[in-house]
Amino acid sequence: MTDLLHTAVNGGELTRTDMIRLLELDDPEAERLLFQAAYQVKLRYVGPVVRLRGLIEISNRCIKNCYYCGIRRDNHHMHRFRMTEAEILGAARFAAAVGYGSVVLQSGERADAENTVFIERMVRRIKEVSDGRLGITLSLGEQTPETYRRWFAAGAHRYLLRIESSNPGLYAKMHPADHSFVRRVECLKALRECGYQVGTGVMSGLPGQTPADLADDILFFRDLDVDMIGMGPYIPHAETPMGRAFGAFDPAVQLRWGLRMIAVTRLVLRDVNIASTTALQALAPDGRERGLLAGANVIMPNIGDVSHRRDYLLYDNKPGTDENAAASRDRLERAIAAIGERIGYDEWGDSPHFHHRTGGSR
Repeated sequence: MTDLLHTAVNGGELTRTDMIRLLELDDPEAERLLFQAAYQVKLRYVGPVVRLRGLIEISNRCIKNCYYCGIRRDNHHMHRFRMTEAEILGAARFAAAVGYGSVVLQSGERADAENTVFIERMVRRIKEVSDGRLGITLSLGEQTPETYRRWFAAGAHRYLLRIESSNPGLYAKMHPADHSFVRRVECLKALRECGYQVGTGVMSGLPGQTPADLADDILFFRDLDVDMIGMGPYIPHAETPMGRAFGAFDPAVQLRWGLRMIAVTRLVLRDVNIASTTALQALAPDGRERGLLAGANVIMPNIGDVSHRRDYLLYDNKPGTDENAAASRDRLERAIAAIGERIGYDEWGDSPHFHHRTGGSR
């Protein structure tokens, strides 16, 4: 184990077998060494700097019916909403004022013309109200290449489209028959062709998932040459088919899967941006900080209006639903300082991988 981690820290390549071995660790001391190694690689390639993305969950209206997701189309036990233009721009102004440097517009998936125009206008307006200072990431699901091009031309420069699992069989178990794995991958390729920094991600700890599946997920990231990764442990939602069938849920087990996945991904991909997601915080109060210490370097604090937070629950027990953006910023700043890292204020925080791939970064 020590030799394997030494090889990874010093630039050696991990095989698929190596990845599987690290992902299935069950010894706390071995995990500690894994996280320590991943953190060393993080320091070398991206530094002790946390990149912030002010998350604006603009709508929970969704045409998809994924079996794991709390805002799936057939969940009728929730209030559907879309933030107003004034609410979205207010959140963007807050992000610019406190130095977040970048925002994420996230919502359930829609592909209608009215929504395309609305997002295009919001991207342009965010650029206007921030004098071009805010970077803009979109996480709005599957769209046509033309829609992706329009949003990119409006000023968005990063796009996160999670694959959830690179195993087509496992993907099919998580989605209805009209949801296409091939279509998802085609969208990721279209985003790259449009010029976006491309992000994707998966869930760990899924029913029926193996360490080999997770190793193949990392290879999928590598082969697609992605710039950023947003992934986290699976957490059930009671109003979903998967949530109702999941059985006993052990937060500690799910957290360990999530942290090991971050660490091994950092050892393999080295210079990409990796998010420490809110799902980690849902499993442990210090989950996001532990994600940073396992190799992640991005956090996405929610800056949307508190009145909408409880209507955007992708999984149960999501933290921060009653915490305003200012309080969240103060608490996050203290937590990051406590682990010896600093926040990269007023920076877009593009991944070094993107810089090396294209020769441009901000």
